[in-house]
Amino acid sequence: MNFADTEIVNSILSDDGYTPTTDINNADIIFLNTCAIRDNAEKRVKKRLLEINSLKKKNKSLKVGVLGCMAERLKQQLLIDYSFVDIIAGPDAYRNLPELINITDSGQQAINTILSQDETYGDINPVKVADNGVSAFISIMRGCENFCTYCVVPYTRGRERSRDPETIVAEAKDLFSKGYREVTLLGQNVNSYIWEGEDKTTFPQLMEKVAEVSPDLRVRFATSHPKDLSDELVEVIAKNENICNYIHLPVQSGSDRILKKMNRKYTTEWYLGRINKIKSLIPDCAISTDIIAGFCSETEEDHKDTLSIMKKVGYDYAFMFKYSNRPGTVAAKRFEDDVPEKEKSRRLTEIISLQQELSLASNKADIGKTFKVLIESVSKKSADQLSGRNSQNKMVVFPRKQYKIGDYVIVKITNCTSATLIGEAE
Repeated sequence: MNFADTEIVNSILSDDGYTPTTDINNADIIFLNTCAIRDNAEKRVKKRLLEINSLKKKNKSLKVGVLGCMAERLKQQLLIDYSFVDIIAGPDAYRNLPELINITDSGQQAINTILSQDETYGDINPVKVADNGVSAFISIMRGCENFCTYCVVPYTRGRERSRDPETIVAEAKDLFSKGYREVTLLGQNVNSYIWEGEDKTTFPQLMEKVAEVSPDLRVRFATSHPKDLSDELVEVIAKNENICNYIHLPVQSGSDRILKKMNRKYTTEWYLGRINKIKSLIPDCAISTDIIAGFCSETEEDHKDTLSIMKKVGYDYAFMFKYSNRPGTVAAKRFEDDVPEKEKSRRLTEIISLQQELSLASNKADIGKTFKVLIESVSKKSADQLSGRNSQNKMVVFPRKQYKIGDYVIVKITNCTSATLIGEAE
C-alpha cells in the first residue's frame, strides 16, 4: 500500500509543480511515507528522521514531512519529540499537501490527519517513479474493518471504501498501453472489495474485468483475508490464464484459541477448507502466508499448532514476525504481552527454519518443469542473467541471450535455491 500511496503523492505534487529527485541533498522537501503495523517499522522511521534532521541543520529551507499510518498514530509525539518536522499528513490527507506546504512557508508546522469515509483517490493517475516499467500496483480500496486485535490499520486508515471499477479498469488499460505487463490489485483486505454503485461489482467480478484488458496483462492481488476468500474467486482464478496462480492467505497462527484471541473470524478447519478448495481447482497454485510468533498468552502447544498447519499447507513462502505490542489496539488494552522476548525469538527461528525447508521442497518440485516468465530486470548477481517471476510469483533466473525486460519467455527449471528457481530459456 505504501508504494501505491507514494505514487499518489507523486501525482499530486507533480501537478503542483514539483519534480522528484534521486539526490536527497538536492531536495527542497523530503517526505517519509510510513507504516505503523510493526514496532520495527516505526523505529526505522524515527532513526531516519534523525538522519534527515542533520540535513535540515545544514539547509534551513529544507522541509520535512511524515505521511501515512505513523503520522496518523503518533501525530502528537511527532510534533513534540521531532519538532523539526514541518508537515504531518495522514493517509487521507494527500490532496491537501500543496496547502500544507504553503502553511509551512510562514514557519508554522502543518498537520492534517483527519480520516475520510469516502476518499479513494480514484480520480488520480499515479505517477510511477523508480519502478521497473513492467509491474505496477493499483490501489482498489482503502481502510479495513476486520479489527484484528493486534492491528492498528483500522485506526490509522479508517473504514473500508472501494473505488469505482471503471476507474480501476481505466488505470489498468493506461498502464498496459505504456508497456506494463503486470498489475497487482491492492487493498488492506482486497477480497472484501465491493462497489455498490449502479453496476454492483464484487471482487471476483473486478478481477475478470481487469483480466479482460488483455491476455498479455498478468493480474495479481494482495492481501486477502481467509474469511472472504470465496469459491467464486477461486473459480475466476482457475478459468483465467492471465490471473496468476498465486494467493497470499495470511494464517497468523495455527491455534484456534489464538486465532479467536486475534479476532481473525475463522478457525483452522475453515482455513484448511479454503486451502483444499484452492488446491482442488488450481493444483499448481502457490500459496504464501503471514505468521506471528509469540502473540499474547501463546503457549508451546499453540506454537506447535502453527508449525503443524505450516506442514499441512506446505507454504511456498511466508512473511514471519515476532508479535510487537501496538499501542491503541485491543491487544494492547486488554491482553498482557506475556511471552518473553527470548521465547518469541526462539519460536520465530523455528518457524523460519521450517519455512526454509518448505520453500526449498516447493522449488525442488519445480525442477524439470517449464514456466512462462515475465522478465522484470537484469539479475542483481550477474549482468549475464535475467530475472522475472512466473505465475506462482516465484523468482526465476536464466541466461540473458537476446531477451529484454518486459518479454514473456518460456523457461525450463534446471536447479534452485530455497528462494530462486534457476533455468534455461527454451
